[in-house]
Amino acid sequence: MSFAAKAMGLLVSFVARLVTGAQGHWQGCPPEALQRIYFANHQSHLDWVLIWAALPEDLRVRTRPIAARDYWTASRFKHWLTREVFHAVYVSRQRTDDQDPLEPLAEALEHGDSLVIFPEGTRNNKGEPMPFKSGLFHLAEKFPGVQLVPVWIDNVQRVMPKGEVVPVPILCTATFGEPLRLEPGEDKRAFLERARSAVVALRPQMR
Repeated sequence: MSFAAKAMGLLVSFVARLVTGAQGHWQGCPPEALQRIYFANHQSHLDWVLIWAALPEDLRVRTRPIAARDYWTASRFKHWLTREVFHAVYVSRQRTDDQDPLEPLAEALEHGDSLVIFPEGTRNNKGEPMPFKSGLFHLAEKFPGVQLVPVWIDNVQRVMPKGEVVPVPILCTATFGEPLRLEPGEDKRAFLERARSAVVALRPQMR
């Protein structure tokens, strides 16, 4: 990592903690240097930044977000930020029929990296996550040795309300749950619903 990228990473982490608190609550597992797929509810473009800032520094280096290529490479700065600072895995939202959408993710896992994914596939501010898409199941099937860690992200959608350009300081949390594994013979629908339920179960109780 270049000096500029490292400095930007420290700055992003500092700002994220300043604005959101970026608190990580490890309820179901410790923050160990194990290969993992962190899967979370998806509320805003800041979701990945919150998880990244909540991770210990030594885990950030090998934990990569999934980024939509068309959006995150639309400008030179966004491309540089996601490529050099976050080491994003780019995926294309427009593909030909013969392209495997999971290929870039599989390559990262084969390289030994951890991933952060949002199985809903799109942002959702309606409270509970939408049904999970099948990608998490196929990755669990192909990489049984990789831990699957559910994460609930709370409050981040209120940091940058729609139409606003200045972030609002609000305490946000990322709660990490107990790792899951694909059970022998478990079908896709049952697994995805179990994974979604594991994320929802981490939601803080209403005060």
